[in-house]
Amino acid sequence: MIKFLIKKIVILLISLFMVASLTFALMQMIPGDPFTQEKAVPEEILKAMYHHYGLDQPWYVQYGRYIKGLVTFDLGPSFKYQGRTVTEIIREGFPVSMTLGLEALFISIFFGMGLGCIASLYHLKWQDHFTMVLAVIGISVPSFILATFLQYLIGMKFDFLPVARWGTFKHSILPALSLAALPMAFIARLTRSNMVEIMQQDYIQTARSKGLNGFQIVFRHALRNALLPIVTYLGPLTTAILTGSFAVEKIFGIPGLGQWFVMSITNRDYTVIMGTTVFYSAILMTCIFLVDILYCFIDPRIQLINKKIRT
Repeated sequence: MIKFLIKKIVILLISLFMVASLTFALMQMIPGDPFTQEKAVPEEILKAMYHHYGLDQPWYVQYGRYIKGLVTFDLGPSFKYQGRTVTEIIREGFPVSMTLGLEALFISIFFGMGLGCIASLYHLKWQDHFTMVLAVIGISVPSFILATFLQYLIGMKFDFLPVARWGTFKHSILPALSLAALPMAFIARLTRSNMVEIMQQDYIQTARSKGLNGFQIVFRHALRNALLPIVTYLGPLTTAILTGSFAVEKIFGIPGLGQWFVMSITNRDYTVIMGTTVFYSAILMTCIFLVDILYCFIDPRIQLINKKIRT
């Protein structure tokens, strides 16, 4: 287990280094800069700004300073927002995005697995068909379209929930539903297909012969074996929620990290783009790392298989 963890950590660090290097290379190749975007700037002032931010130095010097900043958690100043550093922007915006993401994650997993279990228990009945129709709609409609629809219908037409901004729990419901719809639908379909297959196994038939009802069979015997593919999806699910929050945060006016990322692209604020990209990549790779560890706890046979392969 220790060797497994060390191997995964080394792979994670190498992957982060590659993402950071590729992001830096892309920023170097993109034409233009954040200082001449809105209006013409005198040549003397432009040179002074390049010198102040170190942009007049060779690329390898900038790259070394950039990697050193990542190691020391000093992501540099923002080019567009004077007096603000990238670390401060992440520290300010990420808690909001994390709150919204965790709420969307809970909705997608809890209701997705619940709908999938119901569909499997009532296989080929109206409950199954109705659940799968909802899942198809959830997969088909993009999050930003659903966000606009929910704003109009629930926020403006019926005035049940706030249309935008961030403050109370009510402000987070509509954006969380917008983010959770697609992964919830995918998890529902994945749970249903796995559960339908598992419910045909011999040990499930034995449980039925003992007189256990459907819900006891699902939660005591079948659900754990159906969890592994869902855990596999948790890494991409985190990515989908984080990347989906870029547009959703902009639509709802939420001051999260996604909105900062969108504005940094518009403003060509290179340090913010690079810092947030590496930060999101670190979160994604950490989630994948944790998912790999969860495999061993959910299905101990994985450790046994790895041992047999080594021998």
